[in-house]
Amino acid sequence: MEGTIFSVEEFAVNDGPGIRSTVFLKGCPLRCQWCHNPEGVDFKPQWIVKKDGSKSLCGRKVDSEALAKELLKNEKIFAMNEGGVTFTGGEPLAQAAFLKDVIARIRGRIHVAVETSGYASPQVFESVVGLCDLVLIDSKSMDSSIHERYTGVPNSQILRNLKWLCGSGKDFIVRVPLIPGVNDTRENMESLCEFVSGAKRLNRIEILRYHKTAGAKYSMVGKNYSPDFDTNASPRVFKEVFESFKLPYIVL
Repeated sequence: MEGTIFSVEEFAVNDGPGIRSTVFLKGCPLRCQWCHNPEGVDFKPQWIVKKDGSKSLCGRKVDSEALAKELLKNEKIFAMNEGGVTFTGGEPLAQAAFLKDVIARIRGRIHVAVETSGYASPQVFESVVGLCDLVLIDSKSMDSSIHERYTGVPNSQILRNLKWLCGSGKDFIVRVPLIPGVNDTRENMESLCEFVSGAKRLNRIEILRYHKTAGAKYSMVGKNYSPDFDTNASPRVFKEVFESFKLPYIVL
């Protein structure tokens, strides 16, 4: 089965436990205003123009068997460091059939994680998650109108999938991209904590503070970076909310 990826980052340490290979799948149905990987939004390979004027093709078609073999080359390294492979994007669930075929070829030999927005049908979400050892799921806003304003889609599907994940017994991490003036409110943090409180296998909540470098690559793909929030502001972190709910968290 064929899919499209735009990068394989080896020796990654921030996308799950241990030393990992992170596979970036191309294409995303969301349009987050703070997206750090604008080159991963389009589903097809595209030309990138660098600051010096040179061009390079971002994205390549790859066979699931070939990708699996590439990832299995580091099997011994992963075993020594309790690492593995993380699939991200873009939105990896947007290429669900290809993703599941790759995972099926490495599952049981390598720890498998998927990082997702959670924006997928229940059938797709549950079928992919069922093959993984760990899920990293984003929580961009608990308010659907805010979510739609800044990502282009409502959050009803995402919350449905997160609710299922909370009761699934699957290990998972909630990642919150903390954006100034968008979701950095006490109300949003309290709503999230209430939602995931009592989850069977929540490892932790990761707070990823917005950084201005998010817009660095937009000109390379012919886009302007003009988000509808103050990019010079610092997002607020309400640590006491997580502590009051006795939920494990980390601010990155």
